[in-house]
Amino acid sequence: MPVGALHTLHRVMWGGCLFRVGSQSYRCSLSSYLRRYHGALSDDIKSLRAVLNPDISKIRNIGIMAHIDAGKTTTTERMLYYSGYTRALGDVDDGDTVTDFMAQERERGITIQSAAVTFDWKGHRINLIDTPGHVDFTLEVERALRVLDGAVAVFDASAGVEAQTLTVWRQAEKHHIPCVCFLNKMDKPAADLNFSIETIRLKLKANPVLLQIPIGSGKNFTGVVDLLTNQKLTWKLTSTRDDGRAFELRSLSQSEDPELLQAASEARTALIEQVADLDDEFAELLLTDFSDNFDGVPVNKLQEAVRRVTLARKGVPVLCGSSLKNKGVQPLLDAITAYLPAPNERLHDLVRWYKDDLCALAFKVLHDKQRGPLVFLRIYSGTLKPQTAVHNLNRNSTERMSRLLVPFADQHVEVPSMSAGNIALTVGLKQTVTGDTIVSSKASAAAAAHRDHNDSETGKKRREHADIVLSGVEVPDPVFFCTIEPPTMAKQADLENALNCLQREDPSLKVRVDPDSGQTILCGMGELHIEIIHDRIRREYGIETHLGPLQVAYRETILQEVSATDTLDRTIGDRRHVASVNLTVRPVDISSCEVAFSEELQVQILPEIKEAVENGVQSSYLQGPLLGYPVQGVSSLIHSVSVEPGTLPAMVSACVSRCMLKALRLAGGQVLEPVMALEVTLGEEHLSSVLGDLAQRRGTVRDIQSRHDNKVLLATVPLAEMMGYSTVLRTVTSGNASFSLELDAYEAMNPQDQGALLKRMSGVM
Repeated sequence: MPVGALHTLHRVMWGGCLFRVGSQSYRCSLSSYLRRYHGALSDDIKSLRAVLNPDISKIRNIGIMAHIDAGKTTTTERMLYYSGYTRALGDVDDGDTVTDFMAQERERGITIQSAAVTFDWKGHRINLIDTPGHVDFTLEVERALRVLDGAVAVFDASAGVEAQTLTVWRQAEKHHIPCVCFLNKMDKPAADLNFSIETIRLKLKANPVLLQIPIGSGKNFTGVVDLLTNQKLTWKLTSTRDDGRAFELRSLSQSEDPELLQAASEARTALIEQVADLDDEFAELLLTDFSDNFDGVPVNKLQEAVRRVTLARKGVPVLCGSSLKNKGVQPLLDAITAYLPAPNERLHDLVRWYKDDLCALAFKVLHDKQRGPLVFLRIYSGTLKPQTAVHNLNRNSTERMSRLLVPFADQHVEVPSMSAGNIALTVGLKQTVTGDTIVSSKASAAAAAHRDHNDSETGKKRREHADIVLSGVEVPDPVFFCTIEPPTMAKQADLENALNCLQREDPSLKVRVDPDSGQTILCGMGELHIEIIHDRIRREYGIETHLGPLQVAYRETILQEVSATDTLDRTIGDRRHVASVNLTVRPVDISSCEVAFSEELQVQILPEIKEAVENGVQSSYLQGPLLGYPVQGVSSLIHSVSVEPGTLPAMVSACVSRCMLKALRLAGGQVLEPVMALEVTLGEEHLSSVLGDLAQRRGTVRDIQSRHDNKVLLATVPLAEMMGYSTVLRTVTSGNASFSLELDAYEAMNPQDQGALLKRMSGVM
């Protein structure tokens, strides 16, 4: 049998034993399997109690994030192998990795959806989520970071910070997540430690705290020097099948390479000085006890200081290695447990109001053909148990959870309970969606609200309404759309069901029906996103759908400030509904849409009327007067609202919406188009050809940088001009270039291009 097939069979046998057994037979069948096939292991499987309920201080909820092809999934695969939770190394190119289990992921060699895995490392429980690197699936990164406590940012050491690295780093910054950096691919000929460190400092505006320096470079990369302990870690791989589990660990000595000794000494001194600058407690220790001899600082004191710096987000520890070559991953696991926070070290203000009652956030939904919706929950307080009813605060509904599972990619272990700090997978929550807050009951939510309202410790003014709902997941707006049609009308209902399930799994996918044509419109984050959705409908739901031409999701704004007044007078049955409104719209910053009330009206207006007015304004923002695209960059000020007794709030909303449409038309429309930040890495010989092509695409070059022997072209280009760009770039550069795209901003179209678009959309062209 070929070695690859044997490894695959081995992994299937192991996964089947470990993750398909029920909770009752878990201990005996698993341990007997280990004794029979693997003999005695140093990291023997823990008892069921230890596996399920680790102390919260020993839990690490982390995500792996990076630019595409930096090595996230390969790094995750090595972590699982070295921790003993898989028995063969998977490879992205072979399509047999644990976390990339979708058919589309294995065929394309990319991560499409985030996958959660749970494993132990040296007495710590690590709940890890491997996230995508492609910009089309940025929501997967967003919702993972929303519930995680720490992150590992993986870099290609030959490229440093790349376009999507900036995006995921900003997402981590938004959620105040401490990070550890891993400079991967140190075995590449162009790998450059200093260059990568400098890009972290300049592009990410972070303080890289270098904890390791590499031994050798390129093909001669053999290990790292741990600057905290002054120890040398070397991997002497004797064959291509060497798994890197064994490595040599010994102290640096005078007999070592003098250049390495000098480099390590200088780097350690720089590390101590940098940590002292960032941490006052460590600086005081140096000045009082070790001012004459920095090398005398105890290792544990330096490690504690690095941890404080990391948790305070004043600096980011930097390690290096090569995941593909099985070097440097074990020290990375040690760094995760040593420097990233436990759940109880992260401040979640409102969670304290629940005390020991359940409070959890739903951050992801999957659909299983046999079990129905599977909902991922991050538990912030209390304990989750199967066969119990839970209350959804967002939906104001109560559901019964039938089963509770520990996630391990596409395989799961059923468990009797899970405590605070863990990530759980639940079966039976049919109404819960991404971003919902789950509590044990209405009574516990009311008790939490009461504690919040009566709190006197913060010294803040009491709020009118207690906020006991966890903040949800921010969903980006789609930038592409197209029509989707079933093969026959008999399949229409099946297609609607498939789209409903996919929307629940992926909130960045939007589906709407065109009111004029009756066609179903599919809206997504990019060409690849919509292509993957199309393929999933075919494979998972057995429907051969047809997609219309891909179109860009434009936006609209206004040019000037105008005021408008409108009155609605309508009789329905024997009831007369009369409402009048006076308002002003004006252009503001393109990224926002606002609604406000005059000071006098703010005092007088009834809550239900105010809500009706806001609904009317918001509904008018959904469809602009030019082409029917959503409106951005508009501020609405409501001066007066007059409502006769008996008028329904829906009629008030209709009146406001009609008045808003009139005002938007009078203000003059402007089309906004999505403009992308483009980064192309290519050889200098192809630079002129690529620049000429970008000029034809209305691109604007921002910078041309040198990266080793290549050029890095930074430009902004309208999304509408980027259709099929990968094929053109491959042709122009003979396949020797790579690029990445990121949504930069919505910008106003110039009059000539807008006129052409209006004619084309109206059917004149």
